[in-house]
Amino acid sequence: MALLALGACTGPAEPPPTSTSTEPVASEPRPSASPTVSLRTVAPKDLLIGSSVVGGGHLSGTDHPQPLESDAAYRQLLATQFATLTPENALKWASVEPARDTYDFAAGDAAVAFAEQHGEQVRGHNLMWHQSNPAWLTEGGFTPDQLRQILHDHISTVVGHYRGRIAAWDVANEIFDDYGRLQAGDPFTDALGVGIVADAFRWAHEADPAAVLYLNDYNVESSAAKRQAYLDLARQLLAQGVPLGGMGIQGHLSLQYPPFPPDFRSTLQAFADLGLDVAITELDVRMALTGGEATGDQLATQADWYRQAVAGCLAVARCVSVTMWGLPDTYSWVPATFTGQGAATPFIDDSTAKPAFDALVAALQAGRT
Repeated sequence: MALLALGACTGPAEPPPTSTSTEPVASEPRPSASPTVSLRTVAPKDLLIGSSVVGGGHLSGTDHPQPLESDAAYRQLLATQFATLTPENALKWASVEPARDTYDFAAGDAAVAFAEQHGEQVRGHNLMWHQSNPAWLTEGGFTPDQLRQILHDHISTVVGHYRGRIAAWDVANEIFDDYGRLQAGDPFTDALGVGIVADAFRWAHEADPAAVLYLNDYNVESSAAKRQAYLDLARQLLAQGVPLGGMGIQGHLSLQYPPFPPDFRSTLQAFADLGLDVAITELDVRMALTGGEATGDQLATQADWYRQAVAGCLAVARCVSVTMWGLPDTYSWVPATFTGQGAATPFIDDSTAKPAFDALVAALQAGRT
């Protein structure tokens, strides 16, 4: 069977290796009314603040919302608050190529057109991943040579379709596990090894030489083994002349694993030191809910974690964007994936900001350090 999208590009099998203590936050913040300032405008000019675009494509189905089509307030939120958008599902493989050599760009085209209408950049997500693949690919019994050709054709077609319209692509997504090993279940690395990653980047570059091409993963800031695996791979690719342009740190964080990752900023800097752009690509901060509600202390801690994430980016000169994932809370992927958890975004609904929003504004107004 085809794998269903999780909404986010993550599904860690175990919690990240972090400490079990955190500083208490003594306050009882309350959600605010519709924000009167825009993250897009208060951010430094060299930092793009973004959001995913919820839904879209064959992976969404009837149980997934399509707010870009149906929710005017959601469209207003995307249009006024953000400078870059990432289609959440519309460009994943099972959505855009549901049958071999049969492409459906309708949902992706809609998201890209919306971004262009509002002067926003687009991140393409993603070209190669071990999840959200169609059954024809995962169950096709293809030889390694056939898989190589299939990947080439998919990347060339999808990137070529958006040539000049998508500024950056997550080319290879989540290819290592938290122990630094190749992620099991990827049809391409399983059959062809890690060397296929270099080819994927070359093919994407051929299809759109102007797009910045990224590796992308979760827990890179928390797992030393995963971080080292990516640093080693990045060095190898760059030494081979592969057109790797950036490293995406997803930033799916959980208040259940405090404190805020102490290596967050240094992780960004380590990849920047290789000459890469870095980006926080899928930021959210989930929490365990009691009676479906977050406490004031939880909201305060969440706000501080959002602040620290943005401050960490601002402290790294080559950190070029921060993208939040699945907002607002009403459309978040978290509750369906992590039982009893949620409230992961800076917005409760399309028009109600949380303390995290105010923390983001303050961090952005403080500027680069």
